[in-house]
Amino acid sequence: MRAPDVGVLLRLLLLAPVLEELVVRAGLQQYLTGQFRQSGVNATWLPVVISATVFSALHVAAGWTMVAAIFVPGLLLAMLYQWTRDWRLCALMHAVFNGMALGVCMQ
Repeated sequence: MRAPDVGVLLRLLLLAPVLEELVVRAGLQQYLTGQFRQSGVNATWLPVVISATVFSALHVAAGWTMVAAIFVPGLLLAMLYQWTRDWRLCALMHAVFNGMALGVCMQ
């Protein structure tokens, strides 16, 4: 892979992490956590697994291998959100993960 241009870097290191974490963690995972709590189901792990699965599925355009590879980082981000309830911290970690992936791809 050649060096990415500024637009790609902005998308991967800023836009995608912020938007995806807002939608998946602050949106979906927070909603699911509230729904399970309201229904009396004590399953804190279920919103984590569901949000990690949805997060992975959002990357299907990159191929099923990428979906599988992204599940573990998605699970880590979901656990981080469950622990801290701070989507901004998740977005920061997401940007770090993307930066690491860029570094590996550019080798």
